[in-house]
Amino acid sequence: MSRDLLIELGTEELPPKALASLSAALTDEFVRQLDEAGLNHGAVERFAAPRRLALLVRDLDEKQADRDIERQGPAVQAAFDSDGNPTKAAQGFAASLGLTVDQLGRQDTGKGERLVAQITEQGKSAAELIPAFFTQAIQKLPIPKRMRWGKRKVQFVRPAHWLVALFGDEVIPFELLDLQSGRTSYGHRFHAPGAIELATASEYAQRIENDGHVLADFDRRKAMIKEQTLAAGKEAGGVAQINPELLNEVTALVEWPEALMGSFDDDFLRVPQEALISAMEEHQKYFSVLDNDGKLMPRFITISNIQSKDPQQVIHGNEKVIRPRLADAAFFYDNDCKRTLAQHAEGLANVVFQQQLGTVADKCQRIGGLAAVIAEQMGGDATNAKLAGELSKADLNSEMVGEFDTMQGIMGFYMAQREGQPEEVANALYEQYLPRFAGDSLPQSKTGMAVSLADKIDTLVGIFGIGQKPSGTKDPYALRRATLGVLRIIIEHELALDLRELLDKAAEQLGERIDAAQVDDAFEFIKGRYRAIYQEQGIATPVILSVLAIDDACRKPLDFDRRVKAVAAFQQREEAQALAAANKRVSNILAKLDTAPAEEIDGALLEDEAEKTLTNMVVAAFEQTYELLEAGDYASVLEMLAQLREPVDTFFDTVMVMAEDEAVRNNRLALLAFLRDLFLNVADISLLQE
Repeated sequence: MSRDLLIELGTEELPPKALASLSAALTDEFVRQLDEAGLNHGAVERFAAPRRLALLVRDLDEKQADRDIERQGPAVQAAFDSDGNPTKAAQGFAASLGLTVDQLGRQDTGKGERLVAQITEQGKSAAELIPAFFTQAIQKLPIPKRMRWGKRKVQFVRPAHWLVALFGDEVIPFELLDLQSGRTSYGHRFHAPGAIELATASEYAQRIENDGHVLADFDRRKAMIKEQTLAAGKEAGGVAQINPELLNEVTALVEWPEALMGSFDDDFLRVPQEALISAMEEHQKYFSVLDNDGKLMPRFITISNIQSKDPQQVIHGNEKVIRPRLADAAFFYDNDCKRTLAQHAEGLANVVFQQQLGTVADKCQRIGGLAAVIAEQMGGDATNAKLAGELSKADLNSEMVGEFDTMQGIMGFYMAQREGQPEEVANALYEQYLPRFAGDSLPQSKTGMAVSLADKIDTLVGIFGIGQKPSGTKDPYALRRATLGVLRIIIEHELALDLRELLDKAAEQLGERIDAAQVDDAFEFIKGRYRAIYQEQGIATPVILSVLAIDDACRKPLDFDRRVKAVAAFQQREEAQALAAANKRVSNILAKLDTAPAEEIDGALLEDEAEKTLTNMVVAAFEQTYELLEAGDYASVLEMLAQLREPVDTFFDTVMVMAEDEAVRNNRLALLAFLRDLFLNVADISLLQE
């Protein structure tokens, strides 16, 4: 037999940014316990609204199934005395199970015989188990700070007001947060504040919506808000901007959504639209509307929590509230525009970047110097890069960024445009922060790439220089993210930059604050990020390690990328494992030598036909792969080297490397060294051996 189960906890308004995660955590933990207890059930529906967390479990078993279990008792040696009579240990074990000693069996456990009992454990009723399950699920919610209310000693994220627990049409009685469970829920705070008596669990969603004026299903409410918002934007002749985070937050703020369109003065459009959108989204939870050219329209969409008889009054109230917010943004912008970026930058001399690394003004000088070097190497404009670097943090001293921190870089871009700076400089001031997160877009202008790389490299080297490198989960300066950004920019834009050389240049600018060993540490940190990037792409770890073993490859990210992809393709060939094993064998032989092999192969000392064949092919391969290596065409190099499988196998099958004749032996060792160097031009293939 099975029934539907409903549990609902009614509260004051729950934290909107945490509502969805609280609901998911509550449901997941409760269902986990049901499954662990062996209580079968059907679909599970979760509900989350500003003033309630609820879940509905369809077709839940009324009772656990009985199960046969085996219990082990004391060792037979301790269970009976010398006369064969049961000891107190045996009698106590039997009594604890409601059995007599003669009903117990014996079992050899490998460590001697023990008494055992085969018993049937009676299943418990679901109604008996559910209170503890739900209580534990509530206690395990990810709530960073709990609160108490009134004179109560219980704690929760918000004051709790009612508790519903229905199994079919019956109440499961229990107490939680000083509340006694029942069948009484409550609807919308304004539209239907009265009690709603639920007859059965299955009618919950319909009754709460029809009688309570509440859409309790979070996902359905979210979809409705998105649909209404897009429709309102279309009606206004534009496109509503749906920020996913804002959509989740607004969904958690309303029980009965209704989209309303408001407007503001056109004059505010002189302000950068990012600032206006930020003010609307962050402060008022409004959705903005853009025209077909991506320009902000003087419109906003608010999601009301009531179905007003006079919507125009609600719209008017919201327009009245947004006006001073936008006026503040306009005031900050106008004030900032009275000064040039260079004048804003002067104030950075009084702002500390890091106590041991100087001020933000010092950092800007370093960024400018390094950006000029990078720009020159990549064929960009060194003058523009130096200027953009020096002005890169100027907008941090603006009132706009002080009020809207999301405007850093953006404000610099608008101010640079306004004062007639070169377009590449203006773009670089925005692009310097890209990529901001995994999958984010990259800088597109050469000046933007140079400044972004210079900023991140300077921070990386500087922080390593003062001994504050990341450890474990701690990365206060986001060096992992910055390093991944550096690698992405270089690789995806195919920039032939030597990263180690740039680290040294950054260290040179920092002077005595960093030494060579700390630059080495920073470079090793970067090598670790290579591994993270390619593992995420699904490339096998041995492939990555085989390229990491080549120091020169790690210096140039673009070169590293080409090698990794070439080795990954080579690994799929049937010759790969045989050649990997041969390389491993060669490595082991050469590693045991006291002195390095000769740098030339003496043709006169070649005796066996197999070694002659291999020597000819190795020498030819060196000549044929030279241009391919220069071009970075590692895939073609490995494709050519795959032809060495048969002669290498034949060589090891027929030739004694460690010949008695010292000259012959040394000549063969020289051949193996040449063979290994041939592969090391790409990667350490020996690491591919399974």
